[in-house]
Amino acid sequence: MILLALLANRPAHGYELIKELEDHSHGLYVPSPGMIYPALTYLEEIGLAAAEIDGTKKRYSLTEAGRGHYELNRDIAARILSDMERIGADMAQAREAMESSAVSEGCDPTSDVLRAARGDLRAALRKDGAYTTEEAQRVTDILNRAAAEIRQVLAESGKPPA
Repeated sequence: MILLALLANRPAHGYELIKELEDHSHGLYVPSPGMIYPALTYLEEIGLAAAEIDGTKKRYSLTEAGRGHYELNRDIAARILSDMERIGADMAQAREAMESSAVSEGCDPTSDVLRAARGDLRAALRKDGAYTTEEAQRVTDILNRAAAEIRQVLAESGKPPA
């Protein structure tokens, strides 16, 4: 229902739907491509969505049947999205309060820089579609090297990771 609701607004690629859900939930819910693409394929197979090739990607839109199904269930979809928005906003507010509390208690002010870097890493890992075997191996190698370097820096400072 959530995907139908998003597609009712406008046609979209799978990656765009992932971003919309992340934005809508204030970062609380970031579905993986492994969740979104099979769901879109299923909607296509049962005739509620149609895919149009857009370069190397697929752009999904609702079919007439999909729009009808969405209209019949609009209230349910709106409630789900509203709950997602509210809970995500509450969690974002709680995160913010905890982070500002930590800073006021003398924690390192570079936490904003680290949080931004973690967000940038998460964004870099998102990909429209599945990773190829070679891509997955290269990304895994990069992440393993980064983790090892981080552990080394923390060990040198006498503060091993938790």
